[in-house]
Amino acid sequence: MYNGNTTSGIYKQNIWDDDYVQSRTAIYTEKEFSKRAAELKEGVRKMVEKKMDPLEKLELVDLLQRLGISYHFEDEIQHVLEHIYTSFGCNGDQDLYATALHFRLLRQHGYKVPQEVFCGFMDDEGNFKRSLSEDTKGILSLYEAAYLCMEGESIMEAAQSFCTKHLREIQNMNILDHDLVDHALEMPLYWRMQRFEARWFVSVYEKRQNMKPVLLEFAKLDYNMVQAKYLEELKQLSRWNKDIGLAEKMSFARDRLVEGFLWAVGCTPDPQFEYCRKIITKLSVLVTVLDDVYDIYGSLDELEIFTDVVQRWDINAVETLPEYMKICFLAIFNSMNELGYDVMKDQGLSIITNTRKQWADLCKSYLLEVKWKLGRYTPSLNEYLDTAFITIAGPLLLIHTYICIANPINNEDLQHLEQNPGIIRCPAMVLRLTNDLGTSPDEMLRGDSAKSIQCYMRENGCSEEKAREYMNGLIAETWEKLNTELVRMERLLPKDFKRTATNVPRIAQFIYQHGDGFGLGQDEFKNRIMALFFEPIPMP
Repeated sequence: MYNGNTTSGIYKQNIWDDDYVQSRTAIYTEKEFSKRAAELKEGVRKMVEKKMDPLEKLELVDLLQRLGISYHFEDEIQHVLEHIYTSFGCNGDQDLYATALHFRLLRQHGYKVPQEVFCGFMDDEGNFKRSLSEDTKGILSLYEAAYLCMEGESIMEAAQSFCTKHLREIQNMNILDHDLVDHALEMPLYWRMQRFEARWFVSVYEKRQNMKPVLLEFAKLDYNMVQAKYLEELKQLSRWNKDIGLAEKMSFARDRLVEGFLWAVGCTPDPQFEYCRKIITKLSVLVTVLDDVYDIYGSLDELEIFTDVVQRWDINAVETLPEYMKICFLAIFNSMNELGYDVMKDQGLSIITNTRKQWADLCKSYLLEVKWKLGRYTPSLNEYLDTAFITIAGPLLLIHTYICIANPINNEDLQHLEQNPGIIRCPAMVLRLTNDLGTSPDEMLRGDSAKSIQCYMRENGCSEEKAREYMNGLIAETWEKLNTELVRMERLLPKDFKRTATNVPRIAQFIYQHGDGFGLGQDEFKNRIMALFFEPIPMP
């Protein structure tokens, strides 16, 4: 039974409907572009393999990453970094820029480079030397490196503070690479979504005097070709979304297919992960509808029955549900069984027990939050977060991603991930905290249950400003925990899965950086979607 809530005026209408998506065309699928891309790729490969000094090599690797084309040269990059690591070790350089670049790229790729490489740039009291403030290029390089900080690394934490202070002082000066300083202070490179960062950096690189035309042309063409591939995937998913009819039959819920695809691209951007993007997009659509069922539509009695049905994963029990819940459950049930069939066919392994557990955990946690809301109960921050990192669907997303990426799937690893270790909990926690920072004001106006900000305010008797400041600090701490997990983790999970775990907080910060992008409340967010999926980079 409908519980009396109304969504009229709560969510804006979907502007990326199926008609719009299907009407878009992409020319960069034509053979002439593939031929030219192959020529350019070979030219870039020769650049990577060419003999040059270590700093030039590192700068080239950095350029490939920032331009979004490094996925073409993973083996070559690994060879470069391995050679530099074994030949030059972890010793600091006399040049701050070079040392920081060396540290950032090697640590990013899993090499254990100690923070002590920066001791030579510190005075006897353990502070970074004041004379460094004149080296803008070096400070910017150190700033970006500092965000690969692990837990307990006091030198790297000091580097963040030192660099932030000096970059803010020079922010309004007329200096070289002023755009890079502004960009870095808005958000460090390590926290940024790869595809959108690539598009932005292409425009920066194009203006450089030492720009290499082959790199620029390949970056532009590759971006447009990958964008064309995304559009074809999006069209298929939009047809799926229309066919299952959730948006039509559950008009109270958000219809956010394109935004769901954005999550998928943010998590697994490389072209070869098409299947994983398909699954993540479907998850996003289904979770968004399910969230609205629990949050704004279902009565408590209905939600308790629905939660029980999901836990039992019994198709026969669907008859106990009201009509709108039958549709919702069957959409989840059928989609997950289709995934289970694909895995069984490809790997001979049944993963239905694993996926159903994730959905059951999600629904149980949703139900607990509903009870908090109805009982007007405000939990402590820790109590809230222990549930909320699950209700943000981080564990569900990451475990399904592991199932899609790992080949072969390791049952021991899967069982380990189901215990929500750091590589699951940390990305989910950043996702939850950034979501709360971006959506909390709107959700509180709707009368939703308390989020992290409200829990902290009540627990500590402080202002909203202080609570937001604390949450931003908690996000930075959680990134440090994730970095620690990635470098020191005992279990050898697939490299591509570890990348996805790092990409989850990146796409979360991309979406919620300026408010609730997922709620379609920001013109800037719409422009970003256009740039990612519908508007190629202009080429000569």
